[in-house]
Order: sequence, then C-alpha cells, then structure tokens
Amino acid sequence: MKEVRKHYRIKGPPAEVYAAMTNPFSITLWTGADAVMKEEAGTEFSLFGGDVEGLNLEFEKDKKIVQEWYFGERNEKSIVTITLRPDRIHTRIELHQTNIPDEAFEDMLHGWDNYYFGGLKDFFEK
Repeated sequence: MKEVRKHYRIKGPPAEVYAAMTNPFSITLWTGADAVMKEEAGTEFSLFGGDVEGLNLEFEKDKKIVQEWYFGERNEKSIVTITLRPDRIHTRIELHQTNIPDEAFEDMLHGWDNYYFGGLKDFFEK
C-alpha cells in the first residue's frame, strides 16, 4: 500500500473551489460525467460516471473534505483528505491519500493530476 501527498493551486477563492468539488451539478460540469455527491458525512458519492466511488466522512465548509475511496475488498481504508487555503487570488490545495493499492498507484497519480485537479483547474482558469 502506498500514499500520496500533493499540492495544487487553482485560480479562484476557496469557497468557489469547494462548491465545485461538493455540488453534483458543478462536478458534472468540470468532469463531463455524472456525479452523485451530498455534502453530508455518512453519504456515499460517485464521480466520473461511477469510476470513483466512496463514502463522505467529513466536511469543513470551504476548507476541508475527507472521504473514503473504495478499492474493492480491502481491509485498510483509503482515506482522501483535501484541504483548501486562500493564496492571494488562488486556492492552495493539499491532497493526502492513504492506503492506495500498489497496482493502482500510478493510475491514481495520473487521475489526480489530469482528471480531478486538471479538470478543476481547466474549469476555473479557461
């Protein structure tokens, strides 16, 4: 099992970036795929038309999202923590994901950079 820590910057205030990450209609706009999301701990979510699924664990409005991402039948949970902070006209984002299966690690890195945060960055900056 592996883990990842990455930082991203997206042009826009944390409140708008947070809303784009938690509102299913906004998620559909920047991913181009169906999304199920409810800003409530204990609810399940689905992103990228079901390619990413999991359980919402914690929300701190405009500041933090904590989720469990499903990887089949695993004993150790993969926990994703996304923290947002203002940085002048940008939002600084810290990503931390634990317990990524070795065989999924490279795909996860590519997905974070190109689809999740890449799509979000394109949404805000183009």
